[in-house]
Amino acid sequence: MSGQRTYLYVGGATRPTPYYPTNNAKGISVFTFDETSGAIAPIGLIEGIDNPTWLSVDAKHKALHVTSEVVGWNEGTASAYAIDPATGNLHYINKQATLGSITAHNSRDRTGNFLLVANYSLMPETELPNKAIAILPIREDGGLKPTVSDATHSGTGPDPERQERPHPHCVKTTPDNRYVLVSDLGLDLLVIYRFDSQTGALSRAGAASLPPAAGPRHFVFHPRGHFVFVANEMGSSVSSFAFEAEQAKLTALATISTLPDSAGTESFCSEIAISGDGSYLYVANRGHDSIAIFSIDSEGGLTLEHNVPSVGKFPRHFAIDPSGNFLVVAGQNNDKLVVFAINHDNGELTPIGIEVETGTPTCVAFFRAE
Repeated sequence: MSGQRTYLYVGGATRPTPYYPTNNAKGISVFTFDETSGAIAPIGLIEGIDNPTWLSVDAKHKALHVTSEVVGWNEGTASAYAIDPATGNLHYINKQATLGSITAHNSRDRTGNFLLVANYSLMPETELPNKAIAILPIREDGGLKPTVSDATHSGTGPDPERQERPHPHCVKTTPDNRYVLVSDLGLDLLVIYRFDSQTGALSRAGAASLPPAAGPRHFVFHPRGHFVFVANEMGSSVSSFAFEAEQAKLTALATISTLPDSAGTESFCSEIAISGDGSYLYVANRGHDSIAIFSIDSEGGLTLEHNVPSVGKFPRHFAIDPSGNFLVVAGQNNDKLVVFAINHDNGELTPIGIEVETGTPTCVAFFRAE
């Protein structure tokens, strides 16, 4: 397409953090990405931000929204950067507090007018503000306004070390924008909130349970909106649910392992993504260091087809490029981005020999400028 340019943004750990073995990132790394060849080339580096470990692209406002998780802070921050479509460079706009500690995830509602953030939370529950999720309006320039609504979770799970309190890990609106879903690793729950897309207001509507000690981390909707798939970090499994929007109801379908029977190693799921046609599901395994490939049937059933070595060690995150032809893995523990080609006929992943060094990568995000 004439004039099309695609950029790749990479966040990472910049300061010592107990659960990251290194902190080799210097900020937000900016690259070009060739949708024809999968080639990656550096553009620059944005410094002056602490632990930008999760980032997402706001295509509507041509902005990047970045969350900072810093141990010891009562509140993380969400920062906004303007994207220059001509160069891919980032320009700082502003930031806001997120009302909770260890801000782990952000996304936008379907109108693009609100930023949703999930606070994993490592501070004692007696420490304020202790909010599980927060909703921030997005300005016309892509900048962020202060929080307009929030919610608090309570309870524990069966694992006393990992589930001693709520740990929200992912927050997204449903495809119809009427509800917000939150995966809480500490409670083994998918929590459902009614969402007012005019005001950003939230009200709890229900919850669906995952298997005990599954530890739900991230989730994704099927393109047709009638299924939800959840990557369970602690259980090294993926769960499928049927979603009925009119009743705000999630019905559990199945939970299956993301590892082969011969895995024989400690492993933890991280990211999950689905192919554009809804035929294949991808889940990263940290420890086993692989990407699990599942086929999806018409009833939401899953079959583990294959585990492909991730090449990137401890793959904390990956993303599918805008063309749908490539998948880029962030190897947290060997400072590496690895590019895979996607076979649309069978969902298979093949490394194409492109590997790029970048410090402690924890998240990747694409922006296509046209």
